[in-house]
Amino acid sequence: MSTALVDALVSGLAPRGKAEMARVYGAYPGAAGQPEHGLRDLAADFRAGGEGREMAERFLFQALREDLEAAYTGAVGWLRRVGRPAVLLDRAESPLGEQLLRAVLIDRRGGQRDRVVIVGTARRADGGAFLYEGLPPGGGPAPVEFRPADGSPPAWSRRADATAGRAPLADGVLLLRMPLLTGDQLRRETERRQRRAEPEGGTNRRRVDAAVARLSGGRPHTVIRLAEAAAAFRMPADANDRAILDAPLNVPGDVAAERPVAEVLLRELVLDQLPVRLPAEHHDHWLDLLTHLSVAHDTECADVLLRHHQRGRVHRLTAHHVEQLLTDTGWPACERHFIGDFGLRQLLVHRLYALRPDGAAWYADHHLLRDHYTGRAADEGAASGAAFHSVTAHRMNHHLVSGGVDDVVRHLAGTLPGRPREWCAELLEIAQAPYPSGADTRRERAQGLVAVDGPALRRTVDQLLHAVWLCEERTRPTGRETARTLAKLLDLLSIMEFEGAGQLGRTATEWSGLAENDQPLLRCACTDQLGRRR
Repeated sequence: MSTALVDALVSGLAPRGKAEMARVYGAYPGAAGQPEHGLRDLAADFRAGGEGREMAERFLFQALREDLEAAYTGAVGWLRRVGRPAVLLDRAESPLGEQLLRAVLIDRRGGQRDRVVIVGTARRADGGAFLYEGLPPGGGPAPVEFRPADGSPPAWSRRADATAGRAPLADGVLLLRMPLLTGDQLRRETERRQRRAEPEGGTNRRRVDAAVARLSGGRPHTVIRLAEAAAAFRMPADANDRAILDAPLNVPGDVAAERPVAEVLLRELVLDQLPVRLPAEHHDHWLDLLTHLSVAHDTECADVLLRHHQRGRVHRLTAHHVEQLLTDTGWPACERHFIGDFGLRQLLVHRLYALRPDGAAWYADHHLLRDHYTGRAADEGAASGAAFHSVTAHRMNHHLVSGGVDDVVRHLAGTLPGRPREWCAELLEIAQAPYPSGADTRRERAQGLVAVDGPALRRTVDQLLHAVWLCEERTRPTGRETARTLAKLLDLLSIMEFEGAGQLGRTATEWSGLAENDQPLLRCACTDQLGRRR
């Protein structure tokens, strides 16, 4: 019946229509110039799926581009239309979108030229792995990038020389980067949503502004959500930035009158944007897995958590799988944190603490990792991932945030003499940890306002650990007060009677200068992102 329908369609056309049918459908692979054969083969391939359907969709998209370009040519086209035809592909990171983009780029690399502008959305920072055709990162030319804030677009055009046919598909794209809000734009956005002037010279508003800036990373959608929720929010005294994540937000169309802004953002950023290649059997617990992985630093401790939280499942994700899925979804990587986006990590850490009463899930995950690295103590010389130089430092990091502060202080006080340089590096690694929810006593303890037993060296190390912890967590401002505290404590250590004490004077100058300017003492990719948003 389909054959009869095609024959009737073609035979009923005027000569000009027949010629056009022959031009379009006669060009289908295998049609040999016969439009009837081309239409039938096209329909059969489309229904068959697999490679046949891919070829049919590629052919149809090429025909669409030709039709669009034809509408912009000739006298009527020049008079009625301005510029060039364009196609916007939303969700181009989906298999179909990726396939269509690949088809266009292959056609153009092969010498086919058209004036149609193809704009496709991409989650990955590099535009998508398919653009590099299996080459490792950095193994080929990087696409040209442009961000609206950069000013005029670059003078970019597709390569037209003899080597174009061998270039990766990335050579034929221009990456338009999503605009991130500047510090001034962030402040204006939060100020615009304040319902009334804040007392005390705007101290609360400035504190809220800083929290929104750090937790949002400058992403417009997250800025808007946090600023709306924090409009009438009072930051508790000496609060962590994560306090604003409990602020209620009313989202139009939501069945609930108000939800905590953290819940809204996790739904919008994670649940509503699941990775395209995430297997269906993992959809129901993807957010839970990411929540537990918020305390992981490298792939080893991520795998420890994944094995524990996927017990009993036939199909399991590994740390490598999760890394790839996060990259595909557009989240950045960090050499010191498995969840490499600072704002997303804070949302997940906040959720982890609230999963069970009194932070039980938080403590259980840190205890699991602490015990894992305790068992690896005999492998002290073995590599411990990019985040730590030693297994001991990794173990102490998780012990610090799961109730083992006094043990960590004893370890640090006992290992300082004779190795001040290595000791300072270990201190920074141990202190790169989130602080549990609830009352934050680190500032008081850093200033010596909390009684601590022991000799002077141990008491001073205790204060210094808490001061460094404040600087390294990056969820509250440091400023001059913390800088003075750091300098004072390191100077005290530098005049004590132990080998190498004098070398700590230089560290006091360096660390206090960084803290005074709200800079991290130990840099990583996600803290560098924060620095660019200031």
